[in-house]
Amino acid sequence: MTSAASSSGGGIWRRIALGIVFLWFAVGGIAHFLATDAFVSIVPPWVPMPRAVVLLSGALELLGATGLLVPRTRRAAGLGLCLLTIAVTPANVHMLQHAGDYPDVPYWALVARLPLQLALLATIAWASGVFRSR
Repeated sequence: MTSAASSSGGGIWRRIALGIVFLWFAVGGIAHFLATDAFVSIVPPWVPMPRAVVLLSGALELLGATGLLVPRTRRAAGLGLCLLTIAVTPANVHMLQHAGDYPDVPYWALVARLPLQLALLATIAWASGVFRSR
């Protein structure tokens, strides 16, 4: 392992995880703008201004993904993406509770989303160094 990789506290695996997290949020953020209506359709009815919320969350995903690329902002971006991931959890729960409204999404995928979201949170935190001491 190179000294740069070993000093990063995870080396190549952390970089791979960081790349996956970046792609997840970069692609997801863009999708919020390209498929806005699809995202609006999964916003729980109690959330005000669903279109604005979808566009804002898409912009925050893109901002967070970009922040991951800059070492100086990586931890803050990771923390922001963790908080954003938690903030959108109600949409995943809503979809699971109203699975009949989403016939194109297999039920197993709706169930799997919640534990996979925990894995995503752990990956974001680890890859971005959210809990690492400075």
